[in-house]
Amino acid sequence: MLQLYRKGFIALLASMLLISLLAACGSSGGSNNPPAGSEKPANNDQQGKQQGTKKEEPAAPIKLQFLVPSYADVPNMEDEYWTEYQKRTNSELDVEWVPSGDYDTKFDLVLASGNLPEIIVTTNITRPTLRQAIKQGAFWDLTEFLGDFSKYPNMLEKSGPNVWTYMKLDGKTYGIPRNRPQIDLGIKMRKDWLDKLNLDVPTTLEEYTAALKQIVESDLDNNGKKDTIGIIGHGFLMADGDDTFSSAFGGLDPFYNEEGGLVRNFLTPSYTSMVEWFRQLYADGILAKEFSTMKKTQAEEMYATGRAASYVRNIWRDYTWEQDIKKVQPEANVITLPPLQGPGGVTVSLASPTFGAFYISKKVPEAKVWEILDYFERTTTDELTDFNYYGIEGIHHNLVDGQPHLTELGVRQVTTNANQVFSLAFNNKMKVLNPSAPKAYNDAKLESVQIYSEVGKLNPFTIINSDTWTAVWPKYEKEWQAMATKAIVGQITMQEYESYVEKLSKNEELKKAFQEFAASYKEYFEN
Repeated sequence: MLQLYRKGFIALLASMLLISLLAACGSSGGSNNPPAGSEKPANNDQQGKQQGTKKEEPAAPIKLQFLVPSYADVPNMEDEYWTEYQKRTNSELDVEWVPSGDYDTKFDLVLASGNLPEIIVTTNITRPTLRQAIKQGAFWDLTEFLGDFSKYPNMLEKSGPNVWTYMKLDGKTYGIPRNRPQIDLGIKMRKDWLDKLNLDVPTTLEEYTAALKQIVESDLDNNGKKDTIGIIGHGFLMADGDDTFSSAFGGLDPFYNEEGGLVRNFLTPSYTSMVEWFRQLYADGILAKEFSTMKKTQAEEMYATGRAASYVRNIWRDYTWEQDIKKVQPEANVITLPPLQGPGGVTVSLASPTFGAFYISKKVPEAKVWEILDYFERTTTDELTDFNYYGIEGIHHNLVDGQPHLTELGVRQVTTNANQVFSLAFNNKMKVLNPSAPKAYNDAKLESVQIYSEVGKLNPFTIINSDTWTAVWPKYEKEWQAMATKAIVGQITMQEYESYVEKLSKNEELKKAFQEFAASYKEYFEN
């Protein structure tokens, strides 16, 4: 009897201690920061492993609210893909999908309203409104939560190179990176058109320009008109292609003024040299007349219907667009060019290893912050990243020659929206491989661009920041864009453009920003 009493008392005492611990964990939800040395509360599953007991019921799915950009049709969260994703990640997702073209506007409006979702995505970690919101305390400081990452080995080991350094702001970590491959963009070229003109694949910027000039002066699409465009882009200048071509002129290399300030890349002599090159392309009828105003969807449609020779976009799109073009031009052959040598470098820009980040609203209780970090830890894996690209075997893909090949359902359900709700594991192949292409095609494509990681450069201004630049540049941005456009289309001389840029570079406010950029560059790239 006494023995039974002792057992009952011990069980009761253990229960009371457990309740006290849970209450203590929950009571700190209103604190501004986790206390120094705070420990992640053990969940029931961890306790079961420590005690060697068998867990009878799975933990309840974590309910998460997201605001994310949408790059495809809004998905049905109850379809086969998303049902399986939530099952594998033990989550219930409430996602507001915003068209990618409208996302920055929506992002700024949500920040201004203060009505934040639990988790919000930014596609640009240097976005001024984001930095302001962080400084105003809108998001959790995750520095002490993450600690030395001993509790989060996946987030440390499966993230891109230096990405956690790039995530810091004033020495603290607020965001969780959205890992992405650095090999991403490439210059597309119609190889079949080169062959028709008996031209070799260009290896220099000069050969590339000469080939495009021959193409636009020919009637390679056989429509009886000389209306083929050489290069298309979207947005101001070339958008995706801007850094790619700028790199060939040395435009991604740091350029310091005589006072030691790091000049913003598009105000450097290297960038001006690229503007002059674009000016000649425009004069020769190679550059699309609507280069500065064309929308991304317009450019994509133009290339996919065989109306242009070259376009800088993601490498994986080669196969997709080749198949589209073949519907109207059966001999179409789209390739990604090798690095083209220019006067100051080669035409390869590496993407930032993080495409923005996830931020956790300060309105989220501290106890749930730990749960959210658990969610990101268990989703930053190779296995789930593969699932992100290919879905369920037998439903979304079948193995063909040992490679996943998407089914019709897979093409519909496994879209680029699939990677908007978790950070992925870093993989330098995934912006190269096309899940609809044969294995031999993908293998050859991957081999052809491996050199990109060796010779490519990262635009440091995707990482570094300056508060002064953020505050001051909007006063000059539209005017500078107009002047660059006028220089390219021939409405002003290059001398007039150069004088304008020199005047900007001597602006005292901008010179202060250059000093801040120099300090930021040293913090992120020289320590």
